[in-house]
Amino acid sequence: MNGWVLSAAYTLHMTATVAWVGGLLFQSFLLPGATRNLEPLPRARLYAALARGFQPVAWISLAVLIFTGLSQMAAHPSYAGFLAIEGRWAQAILAKHLAFGAMILVAGWQTWRVQPQLSRLLLLQAAGAAPPDGELPRNLRSLDRLTRANAALALVVLALTAIARTA
Repeated sequence: MNGWVLSAAYTLHMTATVAWVGGLLFQSFLLPGATRNLEPLPRARLYAALARGFQPVAWISLAVLIFTGLSQMAAHPSYAGFLAIEGRWAQAILAKHLAFGAMILVAGWQTWRVQPQLSRLLLLQAAGAAPPDGELPRNLRSLDRLTRANAALALVVLALTAIARTA
């Protein structure tokens, strides 16, 4: 692969990593503490607004990570072919891809299951109907747990990347 193309792939890959993982870490470690004293309804509105801004960035980052990651992997001297899992580098890359796949599943669950539930609860409230008792705080706890799980998986992916880089 051309050196400039590979350099561009690395740059885009790192940029997408910073955007996605940085957003996850912010939402996991800073946001819950900063919003802890808010009532559930204003907190839910804030979470919904953040999701509208962050989800497109996250999904675009995901696409960039897949494309640039596969091109980098194919250009790596230790790459011996699809499912050739010999050596520390290949094992770390396989584990990294499994953890990354888990991140995609968690993000999908948040995007297409939990976030729409939150939006439904906010629409009920906006229409003057009270959401079912306890459902809003339960939904917020679910979002917090899933975001922390995804942030933890992101840290695993970064650790496995470090292992692959040193193999």
